[in-house]
Amino acid sequence: MKMPRFVRVLPVVVAVAAALSMLLTVPADAREQAPDATQACSYPNWVAGNWYASGRIVKYTDGQYYVAEHDNPGYDPIISTWYWNPHTCDGGNPQPGAFPVSESLFNQMFPNRNPFYTYSGLTSALSAYPGFANTGDDTTKKREAAAFLANVNHETGRLVYIKEINEANYPHYCDWGRPYGCPAGQAAYYGRGPIQLSWNFNYKAAGDALGIDLLGNPWQVEQNSAIAWKTGLWYWNTQTGPGTMTPHNAMVNGAGFGETIRSINGSIECNGGNPGQVQSRVDAYQRFTQLLGVSPGDNLYC
Repeated sequence: MKMPRFVRVLPVVVAVAAALSMLLTVPADAREQAPDATQACSYPNWVAGNWYASGRIVKYTDGQYYVAEHDNPGYDPIISTWYWNPHTCDGGNPQPGAFPVSESLFNQMFPNRNPFYTYSGLTSALSAYPGFANTGDDTTKKREAAAFLANVNHETGRLVYIKEINEANYPHYCDWGRPYGCPAGQAAYYGRGPIQLSWNFNYKAAGDALGIDLLGNPWQVEQNSAIAWKTGLWYWNTQTGPGTMTPHNAMVNGAGFGETIRSINGSIECNGGNPGQVQSRVDAYQRFTQLLGVSPGDNLYC
């Protein structure tokens, strides 16, 4: 700040000038030390065909940012989800209105997961069911996200298994009594994905709802991460299974985590059927809600 040329100045004027100097310079220093989100995310636009090394961050055409998880020759971040993951400029915390589980927290929940189950695949699938983990207050949203991931954790051995382990069961999942039959083959409709979608009629219903031919090509669920996550969200948001409500409704209407178990595998696990399996799901749910900073709520068992 340029000093005045006057030699004779009152002490009070000098004090005011010094104070003004501090007010003008301190915010500038603070801005340099703590850039806002726009400054922090000043990454180049993604260009198809450009080579991107792992770790490079780009701005996609939708205004969102993505980080290259693997070297690639300019693959589309939305389509090639194995190569790219969404990136935020706040250290991984989700933005308001976003999925309550950030990528860093997802990695903490599933440190040894199969690379197939990508975070970007999950977030890409969310558009199929916009009410999922986005209904009610913040606590309800976080509880639903935790409940879904806890059941997924149990069904897949902590996101390790993509398809059912026991291949001897594969031929059992074809109901020839359905008019559309099993065009992909009798042994093609085994459990796949985060909630282990099985049976030809479930592949048909999920495919019809999602606009994907899963009856004719069920292998898509084990080949495409976003499709796999979508099938899990389809069941969660639309199917009651052996229960009386969808898992989504169980969480947003306050019925509790126990009712999500009933809707997924209640005929085998609930009412004393297999308390060890129920406890496994509850343990994961309590762990995930703790990571999200919310209480698990009531009615945890079925």
